Amino acid sequence: METYYFQKDSAGWLVTNGRLSLANQTYCMQLILGIIYHLLGGVASGSFYIPYKKVKGWAWESLWIAGGIFSWLVVPFLAAWLTVPNFTDIIAHTDGHTLMLTYIFGLLWGIGGLTYGLGVRYLGVSLGSTIILGMCSVFGSIIPSVYYNYFPAEGHDSFSDLLNNTWGRIVLTGIVVCVFGIIVCGKAGMLKDKDLKKEKQDEGEYKIGLGLVVAIISGILSACFAFGIDAGKVMANEANEIWKASHANQGEFLFQNNVTYIIILLGGLTTNLIWSMTLNARNKTFGNYTDKKTPLLKNYVFCALAGTTWFLQFFFYGMGESRMGNGASSWILHMAFIILIANLWGLVLKEWKGVKKKTFITVILGIALIVLSVLLVGYGNSLK
Repeated sequence: METYYFQKDSAGWLVTNGRLSLANQTYCMQLILGIIYHLLGGVASGSFYIPYKKVKGWAWESLWIAGGIFSWLVVPFLAAWLTVPNFTDIIAHTDGHTLMLTYIFGLLWGIGGLTYGLGVRYLGVSLGSTIILGMCSVFGSIIPSVYYNYFPAEGHDSFSDLLNNTWGRIVLTGIVVCVFGIIVCGKAGMLKDKDLKKEKQDEGEYKIGLGLVVAIISGILSACFAFGIDAGKVMANEANEIWKASHANQGEFLFQNNVTYIIILLGGLTTNLIWSMTLNARNKTFGNYTDKKTPLLKNYVFCALAGTTWFLQFFFYGMGESRMGNGASSWILHMAFIILIANLWGLVLKEWKGVKKKTFITVILGIALIVLSVLLVGYGNSLK
């Protein structure tokens, strides 16, 4: 009969006869699945704006809210209905303070989401997404951990946890590398502006100064989505417990966050609806929605496609978080993947066509740093 012994290897993994224990093998699989889900979320978010470019004859505010109806209302309710049993009951008996706080974070995030569209409009998919989501990744990953330093909660990593553990310091290093990647990509954008200042860019809407201001505001406020997930975590936890009661020994509920998204996204819908309707009135563009001189059916289809693709980013984020946990690792991985995909789209769409070699090398270096940050965060999380 084989004798089994347990010891830790040099990385801290529990091994049996020199092999990873079953528990650690299971964790490794969950970690890999979490990274894959975050990658899929990154693909969805980094790609969602592409269908909007196919909308013809509509003002920006019209296409934005038409897609937003799907992003923040139709698809979230449909997703919750399909995946979370009795989700309306969970919302109904959640205390008003939790619902209000979650909704307020949604309102603030909605401003970030609104200005995201403007940032991409003025800077392009590649540069706009990089700066906005880079700022969002830093604020969204660090601020909650600082909060939990003062208000500890089970299952949440505090900033002290990050500082006092090897895995946490590696995660923090990944965040710092991500910041450097953002700075490098921002530098590439300025070089691009200098290289192409005499040419027509992005249909005449490329505005580096205004775009940078909008992008920074968007990045900070967009991090409120992470705060909203934390604020409404009680709803996700209840959905998780209900599911686990009927699915014993099957891990965490993959779709637990879908009920929380409803409240956050209603806040986002409120902000964006008010602003878009205001612009419709100011610019006299209400007629876009019924203008038969435009390809109405195609416009609505592309808006619906963009809106649905947008929601899928957080659909997959919730799946990734259920496998990796809610903390700096999940948030920055999700954001870094979005940045990577958005920059790849920028290359495909030739947003960097005509720039000097130095400029192109700079943006590639920025992308490489962001990829490195993903690897560092993933490795740090694996040590945890």
